Amino acid sequence: MALPPPLSGVTVVSLEQAVAAPYATRQLADLGARVIKVERPGGGDFARRYDETVHGQSSYFVWLNRSKESLTLDVKKPAGRAVLEELLADADVLVQNLGPGAAARLGVDAAALAERHPRLIVCTISGYGGDGPWADRKAYDLLVQAETGLVSLTGGPDEPAKAGISVADIAAGAHAYSGVLAALYRRATTGHVSAVDVSLFEALAEWMGSPAYYTRYGGTQPARVGAQHATIAPYGPYTAADGETVLLAIQNEREWDAFCLTVLDDPALAVDPRFATGSARVAHREALNAVVAARFAGLDTATAVALLDRAGVANARLNTVAQFLDHPVLAARGRWRTVGTPGGDVEALLPPADLRDHDPVMDPVPALGEHTDDILRSLGRSDPAIAALRADGVI
Repeated sequence: MALPPPLSGVTVVSLEQAVAAPYATRQLADLGARVIKVERPGGGDFARRYDETVHGQSSYFVWLNRSKESLTLDVKKPAGRAVLEELLADADVLVQNLGPGAAARLGVDAAALAERHPRLIVCTISGYGGDGPWADRKAYDLLVQAETGLVSLTGGPDEPAKAGISVADIAAGAHAYSGVLAALYRRATTGHVSAVDVSLFEALAEWMGSPAYYTRYGGTQPARVGAQHATIAPYGPYTAADGETVLLAIQNEREWDAFCLTVLDDPALAVDPRFATGSARVAHREALNAVVAARFAGLDTATAVALLDRAGVANARLNTVAQFLDHPVLAARGRWRTVGTPGGDVEALLPPADLRDHDPVMDPVPALGEHTDDILRSLGRSDPAIAALRADGVI
């Protein structure tokens, strides 16, 4: 007999938009939770319109919103608030990333909901936290990357750069997801209900741990060195004779010795005082890179990779996104699944955490308001009542 999904029977209501909250709730849906996504009538989640590249739909939205039910509802109107209250009465979790102060104005902040729905776990995702001097400040991914110092670490020596993906949003969504799981476990084992609060700023601040320690106790922040590693060398890209880029990573002295012997064909470099320790190699990075670059300039990619493998040195090729999509590891491990969307089927990657006795739920991405009538009928609304709500602009 097949086991039900891990979160079967858990209902999540989400007042969500953009990336952080949808990423958290999609992961809950992957585990079998019922996720009811509340969207504005007319436009819905504004991430639906970020672009039109996936069968006329937003790449962000398709990525973040599979396996959810879409309910259009104007929660600012009394009739819409009434529907929301009915949903929350039977829900296990509310996730919201409304703008600063909006949840309190609607009466759906954690304190207010604890009085009306004491079993409800409320997860709030904000920009800079629910209190403090920046509680009312708007936050978007790039701005948080800048405020945490990440942008100052990324890019080349002459120009900083943002990370190529929405790391602040993703960090917040990941921590919100784990926080909700912890709160569900605590409620199940003790009966105690905990609210969960996550900010984009503090989630990305956690990811800044290594450079933060390096800066506070080393006296200077790691250098901005492009695709190289700021505090380990050699660790980064080198160009082979055929023009392809090969990346390598030396993690310890054993690997450095093997690299000198097998790849550089110069074992004396292993004990050269400029390169004999990790800190020395970083201090003499320019000279080290000149030695490694000269050697790679005489090796084609296949030979360079074969030598690195023989030496036991981790390496990779610099793939484009298109090459990543065709990666042999993804194909051989069967990581792709077909997911429906309103514009047509798409290929989606399985969630990264494999539960060996559970196939992730990978149901379609919903059209705006696709489940509105069914949800309202389940709450006892008649078809004429639903039509009246639609005529009044509530749904």
